[in-house]
Amino acid sequence: MNPYATIDELGAMLRKKEVSSLELTRFYLDRLEKHGPALNAVVTVTRERAEAEAKRADADIAAGKTQNRPLLGIPYGVKDLLATKGIPTTWGAEPFRHQLLDYDATVVNKLTEAGAVLCAKLAMVELAGAFGYNNADASFTGPGKTPWNLEFWSGGSSSGPGAAVGAGLLPFAIGSETSGSIITPSAFSGVTGLRPTYGRVSRYGAMACAWTLDKLGPMCRTAADCNSVLHAISGEDERDATTIGVYVSGRATYIASSMMADHPRKLRIGIVKGSHEHVQKEVRENFFRSIEVLRSQGHTIVENLPWPDLPVSATVGVIVDAEAASAFEELIRSGKAKLLRDPSDRLGGFEAITTPAVDYLRAQRIRTQIRRELLALFDAADLIAAPSRATVAYPIGKNFDEAYKDVSSGPSLIGGMNLAGAPAISMPNGFGEHGLPTALQLIAAPANEIALLNAAVNYQAATNEHRKTPPLFA
Repeated sequence: MNPYATIDELGAMLRKKEVSSLELTRFYLDRLEKHGPALNAVVTVTRERAEAEAKRADADIAAGKTQNRPLLGIPYGVKDLLATKGIPTTWGAEPFRHQLLDYDATVVNKLTEAGAVLCAKLAMVELAGAFGYNNADASFTGPGKTPWNLEFWSGGSSSGPGAAVGAGLLPFAIGSETSGSIITPSAFSGVTGLRPTYGRVSRYGAMACAWTLDKLGPMCRTAADCNSVLHAISGEDERDATTIGVYVSGRATYIASSMMADHPRKLRIGIVKGSHEHVQKEVRENFFRSIEVLRSQGHTIVENLPWPDLPVSATVGVIVDAEAASAFEELIRSGKAKLLRDPSDRLGGFEAITTPAVDYLRAQRIRTQIRRELLALFDAADLIAAPSRATVAYPIGKNFDEAYKDVSSGPSLIGGMNLAGAPAISMPNGFGEHGLPTALQLIAAPANEIALLNAAVNYQAATNEHRKTPPLFA
């Protein structure tokens, strides 16, 4: 069996009864147990629950209850900040290693309704990086490792989902992003990851890092798979007020990936001035090759979009500090933050909790201006393209600020577009130093996932980098 098969390919096999969900589930459970430790990617393998859910999926398939259920019988994992009843939800942090919650997060409930099979709680950077970690070794599970080279990081804070999907331990996983935590591990681990619009997916039952920035989204083999998962997990939830009214018709905005492929849209794709200048050589070369693919598909490339001269990174930093300090106030004041693994995390909470209210309010006011100027970019372009990251994955054992010193920062697209609540997708587009993957990022205006996914599905129809697999985990 091919561990790197897509959701669509596995679903076809299940519906043709070439394999049962139980057989498929046990195949991936065995891979999780065999390879998960080498990648530091897994916290808990949920074998008992998975086998029970797989048997229910097989019963539905036998009864013909398959219509509009592309995830029926498909195994998956979730970042270990999502509540799962009776299964530890550790938040990647030593103080919460044995935490048990008595309910499932909304996203988990929705996937259960869709017939997907929960196989694992996946590793993450402790507290989703709330306190400013500076090293890959920032979880009680150890540093997440990219399946392409075990001496390098899988990316954070969704390190486990990135590594697990990248190594073919699962067909898809749910990650979270506050400011880069889906885009980065997708790029470093060589998978396709979607950050939805803020408010599109309920966060009920998810650990809060920063309430006004946090988002949940799929990490998969392909953009088409991301589209299928997004359909299953999106929609309003009265237990998460940020979802109310974001989409007037809820899930009715879904368009099947096959329809997107049959009806490609011709879009204006913009490039922000300076976004490809301060990057590694191979990252730049692969980005320009991606742009030529997009141009060959009939898209118009709009160059030199202006980036606002505003303190994007500092604004994100103040907001995360203040909101994370509030979320983890008890942990900080109790002194248990000293049990965290990364030295920066042990001290970061104490610094964050001293953030003055006036600084937080000023940052939110500046955020409004940043959002307004960034959304104005979409007057000139339907989508924005950029390298997902300026470099390939960071080496394990070095602090982040000591790696790749020859690469300086350009426009902060990840931070800025998270402030704006805009969706983005990261897709593999080649390889760079040390045989590590690079990636293309496409960004859309809020609530415009259909155009974003249309372009992404058709881009991958014309390329094959997303089909390449790490030889270590064949």
